[in-house]
Parts: sequence; C-alpha cells; structure tokens
Amino acid sequence: MQPILDPKWHNFIKVAKLGSLTQAAVALDVPQSMISRHISQLERECGVRLFNRTGRGVTLTDFGQQILPRIESLAEESEEISDVIRTSGGVPIGEVRVGLLPSSVAPIAGPLFRLVQERYPRIKLHLCDGSSAHLEELINEGRIDMGILLREADVSSSDESVLAQPKLMLVGRTGSPAVAQTTVELAALRNLPLVLPSRPHPLRMRLEKLSKTHDIDFDCAVEADSIRLQWEIVAAGGGYAITSGLFEHIDDPRFSVARIVKPELLRSVVLASSLRRPSTLATRTVQKLIEQEAPLLLKNRE
Repeated sequence: MQPILDPKWHNFIKVAKLGSLTQAAVALDVPQSMISRHISQLERECGVRLFNRTGRGVTLTDFGQQILPRIESLAEESEEISDVIRTSGGVPIGEVRVGLLPSSVAPIAGPLFRLVQERYPRIKLHLCDGSSAHLEELINEGRIDMGILLREADVSSSDESVLAQPKLMLVGRTGSPAVAQTTVELAALRNLPLVLPSRPHPLRMRLEKLSKTHDIDFDCAVEADSIRLQWEIVAAGGGYAITSGLFEHIDDPRFSVARIVKPELLRSVVLASSLRRPSTLATRTVQKLIEQEAPLLLKNRE
C-alpha cells in the first residue's frame, strides 16, 4: 500500500534530528542527493525554508521548529494506521530492526531468524550488532526498534524485559593465583592488572562506582572493547578480565575463572525498545518472541 504520509516528510524528520543531510542519508541508506532534493521540494511546496544551511550541517528555521512536533505526530499516527490496515487479517507484516550485542550473535541471531522465518514469513527481520552503548544510541535515535543491551545497575524498576542475570566472574590464565579458587572476593581485585572495556561501557562505569563505595583501586592495565579481545589479551598475559561467562566458552583450557563474591555482582541482559519507532503488530510480535526464546537460548550457554 502507498504510505499515508509523504515519505519526504520522514526525510525531513530524520534531517531535523541528525542536523545533517549526509548523516540522514546514511541512516536511511539512500543517496544524499535524494534527501537534498526532497527537502528542496518540501520547501517549495511550503513556500518557506525549513532549514538553515551552515558549514557544519543544517539547523531548523523558526518555521521548521514550529511544524516539526506536528509532523512527528502525523508520522507516528500514519505508521499506526498503515499497520492496522496491513495487519487487519491478524498477520504481522513489515520490517523489524533488532540490534544484538556482538557476543549475543552466536546464540541468538540464527535461532531468531529461523523462528521468524518459520512462524511469521511476512516479517522482514533486519539485524545489526554493536556495543551496548552504540545500540542504545540507535534505540534513542529511532534507528532500530529494539536491542539486547547490558545493564550493570538495578533494573527491577525498569520497563525493560530482563532476559538473563548472570553473575560476574574474574578470568585469568590457567594457573594464575587470583583464579585458583572457585570464588574470589571483590577486595582481592585491588591493584590486579585488569583488561577492561573503555568508557562509557556500563561495566567500566560500575567498577568506578564500586571503587568509591568499597574503597578499592581497580587498575585498568589494558582497554579492549570486545569480550573476544579481552580474553585473547588475558591469554597473552595482559592481566585479568571480568565477564559474566554467558556468551563465552569458559571451558577453554587456557583460562580459569572465579566467581566474584562479597559482594556478588549480577549483570542484566535486557531487551530495550525504542520510543521513537512505531509500535506495530510486527514489532510487538518479534519483541514477544525474543522475550520468550532468548532466556532459553542464553540459559543453554550458562
């Protein structure tokens, strides 16, 4: 069916949010020339400029600022109406964009794709992966419908669906004294050379808070922004990593692990949804499917 709202207005919203024709073209995966042409056409139709062009991008004119909230409201309502029309027979139809952590790709991506293909063949699944911070940015910008994220803080009061809550462990090379036992107290991590993700990774921020509340100095000897990198650096003698063991193969003979205690530290793997994307039958269906299946897929990794 034809879109209810002229697609040029969707481009207007994206340019307004990103402040750049180039960035909007990248986000929408279309040529910049098309975005520029559509904006020019809208301005001719309105008889007034929508954007001020600057050396660093574009900013909304007073008129553009005035109509943006109303266009956004129309866009959201038109998407909802289109979804009602498309799915009037009760069959979910349309594209759903889902972000996965790189470490969750192996256990979740394949099974999720197969389940959607088998049960809901008219849903077009668009998958991407990235760090928790990057995926959260995509969610906030409305570039994906939902994403699997890491949360180090208490999520009991959150609206996000908790998929798993593994315990954090210290990872070292086999034979390393700090992981000689099955558990290790948090205080024993004092001044150990740690292999950690860079800021603003949730784990890094959490350790900084623990450092203040427990008077423990954590020594970040090496920064590495993926679990695979962290483990390989540990294997090379670079220090110790902190992991949940949820996505990793902890039976690798090169490593020993010890669960961190006093206090025991839980990490939450959650499914977060974007408030900037329309809630359609297709997105709600995929969200429910992930909430049902992901905990089982992740449990098999523990």
